[in-house]
Amino acid sequence: MPRFSRHPRFEALSSSKLFLGAVFLLTAVLPPASLVAQEKPPITVDDYGQWKRITSTSLSPNGAWMSYAYDRLEGEDTLHIANLDGGGSLVVPRGSAPAFSRDSRWVAYQLSPPEQDRGDGNVGPSSPQRPAPGRRPGQGEGGNQGRIMVLKNLASGDSLTFADVASFSFPDNTEVLLIRKRGGGDGADFAGADLVIHHPGQSTSLNLGNVSDFAVNEPGTHLAYLVDAADDAGNGLYLLELASNRIQALDTDAATYAELTWNESGDGLAALRGNVPDDRVQRENVLLIVRDLDQPHPIAVLDMNEAQGFPEGYVLSELAGLNWSEDSERIFVGIKEQTDEREELDDRGNVDVHHWADVQPQSVQEVRANRERNRTWASVVNLGGNLPSFVRLADETMEAVTPAGTSQWGIGRDPTPYQYEVSWGGSKADYFRVSLDTGEREPLAEGLGRQMGASDDGAWWLYLKNEEVIARRLASGEEVNLTESSGVDFVNRQDDHPYELPTYGVAGWTTDGEGVVLYDRYDVWEVPLDGTEAVNLTQGMGAAGQIRFRVTRINGGGFGGFGGGSGDDEGIDLDEPLFLSAYGDRTKKSGYFEVEAGREPRPLIWLDKSAGRPIKADDTDRVIFTQQTFVEFPDYWVSDTRFRNPRKVTNANPQQAEFAWSPGRVLIDYVDERGNELQGTLGLPAGYEEGKKYPMLVYFYELSSQRHHSYQGPAYDDRPHMATYASNGYLVFQPDIVYTIGKPGSSALDDLTSSINKVIELGYADPDRIGLQGHSWGGYQSSFAVTQTDMFAAVVTGAPPTNLISFYNTLYRSSGNIQQGISEVGQVRMGTTPFEDFELYLSQSPIHHTEKITTPFMILHGTVDGSVDYGQGLEYYAMARRMGKEVILLSYPEEGHHLSRKENRIDFQIRMMQYFDHYLKGTQKAKWMVEGVPFLEKEYANPREMMDGSIWGKVTDEEEEKGSGQGKGGAPPSG
Repeated sequence: MPRFSRHPRFEALSSSKLFLGAVFLLTAVLPPASLVAQEKPPITVDDYGQWKRITSTSLSPNGAWMSYAYDRLEGEDTLHIANLDGGGSLVVPRGSAPAFSRDSRWVAYQLSPPEQDRGDGNVGPSSPQRPAPGRRPGQGEGGNQGRIMVLKNLASGDSLTFADVASFSFPDNTEVLLIRKRGGGDGADFAGADLVIHHPGQSTSLNLGNVSDFAVNEPGTHLAYLVDAADDAGNGLYLLELASNRIQALDTDAATYAELTWNESGDGLAALRGNVPDDRVQRENVLLIVRDLDQPHPIAVLDMNEAQGFPEGYVLSELAGLNWSEDSERIFVGIKEQTDEREELDDRGNVDVHHWADVQPQSVQEVRANRERNRTWASVVNLGGNLPSFVRLADETMEAVTPAGTSQWGIGRDPTPYQYEVSWGGSKADYFRVSLDTGEREPLAEGLGRQMGASDDGAWWLYLKNEEVIARRLASGEEVNLTESSGVDFVNRQDDHPYELPTYGVAGWTTDGEGVVLYDRYDVWEVPLDGTEAVNLTQGMGAAGQIRFRVTRINGGGFGGFGGGSGDDEGIDLDEPLFLSAYGDRTKKSGYFEVEAGREPRPLIWLDKSAGRPIKADDTDRVIFTQQTFVEFPDYWVSDTRFRNPRKVTNANPQQAEFAWSPGRVLIDYVDERGNELQGTLGLPAGYEEGKKYPMLVYFYELSSQRHHSYQGPAYDDRPHMATYASNGYLVFQPDIVYTIGKPGSSALDDLTSSINKVIELGYADPDRIGLQGHSWGGYQSSFAVTQTDMFAAVVTGAPPTNLISFYNTLYRSSGNIQQGISEVGQVRMGTTPFEDFELYLSQSPIHHTEKITTPFMILHGTVDGSVDYGQGLEYYAMARRMGKEVILLSYPEEGHHLSRKENRIDFQIRMMQYFDHYLKGTQKAKWMVEGVPFLEKEYANPREMMDGSIWGKVTDEEEEKGSGQGKGGAPPSG
C-alpha cells in the first residue's frame, strides 16, 4: 500500500482561473478588517452554555402570531409569542409547548418549575399516548408530570391558569380548549383523570371525571371519551355534543374501554371493551361501533368470537389499535392468541440458548422481546352488506398486510423464504395481492428488495426489479415498465453500496389516477401509467444546472395550491403549480421554485445559503422559514408565500459577535486517484489572512460537502465543533468520501489525501500541521488512515471498528443484529465474507497495519457502546501499545456509542482540543498526555492541568493576579 509523506508533491494548477477564482471568493467572505477578529477572544468549551437553539416554532392560523422558544445549553429556556405585525411580543421564562386556538385569539402554554425543582415529566398540546403493554390508557401519568398551564388572551393580555395539567390541546374546527389533568399515577388501579372542556370565549368550563382517552371528530361537533374509574364504577364510552354540552352514555360496563377512534368524516366511532379472564393473559374484547350519531341507539356491539372466520383461541387485541377505511366500510383490527398465565420455574439457570436454526439470533430476540410479546395479526371487519364480516389478513407466513390506498386490496409481504439471507437497509420478500373482502392471496412478485407503494386509489402498485420501475394494475395484473416507456433511469447510481440500488423516490400519484411522479437525480417526471411518453416537469433544468428538484408540501393547510394539497395522500394535481425544493449539487445553493406545466421552474427564493422548510399559516399566505450558513445561525424569517420582503424574526445567539469567528467557508473541488470529481467544504479561521498557511483539522464521515452552509455552533457532544476550531485559528475541512466495493479503507485514504493535497496546493494549509478526526464509521476510516500515511500530525478516532475480521461477528447491541450485514452489504461495503476473501478483510483492517503507524493518535470509546463493540477500540489500543506506538485510549465507563453525560462530553472536548493544540499549534502538553492518569487518582485529576501547573481554558482571577495565566493551552513549550 502506498505511503504519503507530510510534504506531498504539489501538482501544477490546471489553469490560472482556478487560483483567481479562489482568491476572488476569499475576498468576498473576508470582513473589512480581518484584524478585528484578533481582538476578540476565541470560543472555548466554557462558553458553550450561552448558545441556544430554537424550538416550539408555530404560526397562529391567521399568521399574525408566531411562537418560538430559546432552548439553552445551560440555564432556563424562554418562550416567545411574537406579534408578526408589529404589536410586540410576550416573553415567558420557563414557558414551553405553545398551542394557538383555531380563531387565533388565544395561546396556551405550560410553565415548567425552576430547574432545581424539575422532575422528568412533560406536558404539552397532545393527546395521551398509547399505553405501555399491560397498562390501561393513562396509567403512569402520576408523580411529577402535572404542570401549570396558562391560557392567554392575545388581544387583552388577560390570562387564566390551570394547575396539575398533564396535556392540553385546541382541537381542529372547535372553539374549545381540552385540558387533561394529572392521573392517579403508577400506583392507581384505574387510568382515568379529570378532563376540562374550557370555552375561552365564554369563560366557562365543563369538568368530566375519570377520563382515560378522548377525541374530537373532524367536524368539531362531538367529543367522544372513555371513562376508567376506581372499581370500574361508571366505566364506559360517552359522547358529548360540544355545542350543547349534552352527554350521552353510548355503552357502560364494569370493563376496560380502549382504542377510541373516529372515522375520517366524523360520523363514525369505534372502541374496544373487555376484561382479562382469570388465569389468562390477554384481554378479551368486543368491538363497539357507532355509524350514525343521530340514531336513538346508535351503537352496535360485535363479539368477534361469534363471527364466522374468527380463529379459535384468539382475541381482538387492544395492542393493535383500530383504523377506519376512508369510506368507513371497514375497520382494520389486530388479533392475538390467548394464552394461559404461567409461573416462572424456581431455581432455573439463567441461560440463552443460541441454536443454529434460530431465524433471529438470541441477541435480536432479546432486543425485540417486547415487540414480539405485543405482536398482533392484521385483520379487517367489513361493515358492508347485511352483517359485518371478519377476515384475517396476516399470519405466520405473511407477517404484514398493508391496505392499498382506498381499494379492496391489501399488499402482503412474506419474507420467510429469505429469512436466513444477510441484508442491510432492506430485505427480500415475496409480495401478494390480498383481498380485504375474503383474505384470498394472489402472488404479485417474488424476491423483491425494493417495493415503492400503492397509488392513492389502490389501483396500481409500484416496485423495482432488475433496476427497472414496474407498475402493476392490482385488479387485472397488467404490468407497465415505466423505465422502458419513459426512457429515464430512476435508479440512484450515486449509492455506492453492494446491494440492490434504490430509486431516487416517488413524489406522489397524480390526482387524475393516470400517472405517477418520479425523480431522477435532478429532475421531476410525470410518468403515465398507460406506457405513453413521460414528461419532464422541470424541463431538464435540474440536469442542466445540476440542481436537485423535489416536490415539497408545506404543513399548515397546503401551500397556496402548490403541490395539490397539504398531505401526501391527496395526490399531485398537475393542473396547479408545483412547489419545489431546490438544491445546487455543486454550488450548495438552496431555495424554492414554482413550476407550471410546460414551463421552466421559476425561483421564488434562491440563496447561497441553506434554506429551511417553510411553515405556513393555516388561513393566510404567510410562512416562516430559516436560512443559515457556516457563520449564520438558522434564525427564523417571515414572508408571504412568494418569499417577498423576508424579515428576520428571531435572534437566538447575539453573543456570537463577542467572539472571534470564522469569516466563512469555501468549496474545494478535487479529483481523486480513481477519477471521481468530488468536493470538500473548507472553513476559514477567525482573522484569516490570504496567503498565510494555517493548521487544519479534517473531520469527515461519507459525503460532507452538502454541509457547506450548515451552521455548526457549539454543543456538548463527542465530535469536534467546526466553529470552535475555526475560532481558535484552525482551518476546518470536511471532504467527500466515496467508496470502491471491498476497499473502504483504501477509498477513504484516496479521498482524504487527494482532497488535503488540493487544499495544500491552493495555499491554505500548513502541510506539517494537519489533524484528523472521525467517529464511528469515520472512526474506522481515520483508524485506517493513520496506518497508511504520515500526512497527519495527530489523529483522534472515536468508537472505531478496527478489526474487520473480528468485527464481522460482533453484535450491534442496539438492535441485537450480528455485524455481518453491515460488513458485507452495508456501510462497510466489503461485498464478500471473510471466509471467501480473508486477505481482503485483512488488507482493510486498521489493526493489521498497526506496525506502520508513525503518528500519535488517540482513541475514544464508551465501554457499553451499542453500535461498535468496545473491544474494537481496546483491541486497537492494545496492539498499538504492544508495538510501542504513541497511543492514548480515552475509555468512558457506562457510556454508549456517543457520550451522553454532560460531564463526559465536556471532558472529551477539553482533551481533544488540548491534543490537537499541542500537535498542530505547538502548545505544551496537558499533564494527562505526558503522565497518564492512574486509576486511583482519576477522581482527583483535573483534565485542564498543564505540565507547568497552569490551567487550560479561561484564565482564573488568581492566575491573572499572579501574571502567570497563559490562557488556553498554557505556556508554549520551551526549547
